[in-house]
Amino acid sequence: MCTRIFWNDNPIAKTVARCMDWAVSDEPELWYVPAGQDRTGDAGPGSHTWVSQQASVVVSMWGIGTVDGLNSAGLAAHALYLDPADVSFPLPDERPVVAHTMWVQYLLDNFATVADAIAAVGDIRIVAPLLRGETFGVHIALEDTTGDSAIIEPLEGRMVVHHGPEYTVMANSPTLDQQIENLERYRPFGGELPPPGDITSPDRFVRAAYFLHYLPEPASVDEAVAGVFQLIANVSVPYGAPYADGGVYPTWWRAGADLTNRTYYFGSTRSPGIFWVDLPALAGRTEVLRLDPRDTSLVGDETSRLEPAALRY
Repeated sequence: MCTRIFWNDNPIAKTVARCMDWAVSDEPELWYVPAGQDRTGDAGPGSHTWVSQQASVVVSMWGIGTVDGLNSAGLAAHALYLDPADVSFPLPDERPVVAHTMWVQYLLDNFATVADAIAAVGDIRIVAPLLRGETFGVHIALEDTTGDSAIIEPLEGRMVVHHGPEYTVMANSPTLDQQIENLERYRPFGGELPPPGDITSPDRFVRAAYFLHYLPEPASVDEAVAGVFQLIANVSVPYGAPYADGGVYPTWWRAGADLTNRTYYFGSTRSPGIFWVDLPALAGRTEVLRLDPRDTSLVGDETSRLEPAALRY
């Protein structure tokens, strides 16, 4: 489950927020990964290898890959769940391989803009190894300091790219083209229906787009960040709230970024506070740093509390 919202039409700062919804905690850890790190696609034989060109602040899940983050160039990337029934990754070929759990990290390590990342989308092949014994579908959202945006979905054996500043909202299934078609049934997007209130992915998509449309211009960077966090809270799923099939997939955390000023924000839904990490303040640091983002004492600027650690994935 999950939702992503990008506010790119205000003159103060380009800001983004996303939530992480799942049946169990993804055991997030927050990392500062400097440039110059040797990395691998973690996909077995034929895995791509690279050296990170950008530093990044990222969130890992289950210690096996990166699910969200911001790099030093102001590019942000987010992996959201897409129903495996909707997903079809490219068939084997000669390209180097990257596991979908390392897709976000690959993008943040190697690219400075959305346009650069999209131009190279065919250079590697994304695969979906079993994750805790299950098959997970995934699609990716990207945005940068210019306000550019893209959604990448693996469909019918190819990467379908929706590229442009108009792609400001993403949720889960169905695919983005179907989400947009559904959105047109609602006002002010062409239809007459009022915004819906359920926790389903289509309803969250519409609600996110609706309230983003009406956000007033912020007077400060703080208001630009607070705006997307208010919206992502609106589409978050409270603990215990069931879907129609009885499944419960609450929001475990919310993260966001001020792309303009290179600041990454995080808030656990088990904590009353939000904290942030200032990427420019870490410029020149060459060691990997870590922070437990579920620590409920974290609030405000916590850049100084990151500590050296061995990267575990």
